[in-house]
Amino acid sequence: MPDRIFKTAWFAKEARKAKITDGELCRAISQVMQGQADDLGGGVYKKRLNDNMHRSIIVAKAGRFWVYAYLYAKKDRDNIAPDELVGFKKLAKDYSSASDAKMAALLRDKELLEICHDN
Repeated sequence: MPDRIFKTAWFAKEARKAKITDGELCRAISQVMQGQADDLGGGVYKKRLNDNMHRSIIVAKAGRFWVYAYLYAKKDRDNIAPDELVGFKKLAKDYSSASDAKMAALLRDKELLEICHDN
């Protein structure tokens, strides 16, 4: 089963404000898959976007899917807080145990949006 790439509805809104396209997100995920990102552990990755102006937090279930979960401007903050990292690790665990039916429901309810359809 090929990797599927998603973004949360919140991330989609923030990416739109930052003028980050789905094409840029797809290219960035390809780089993450090649190890060109900060592995924060527990299925959580930090990837630079938008000419290094923004950082994204991505949660993953290896071999199945990647979810863009959080976006912040580098100028606004250096990094996420330790308690936020704990929350993202829990989110990664929740996604990794989600059934196909649960993922389909999140898509149907537009809580997740699928991108990179041809990858």
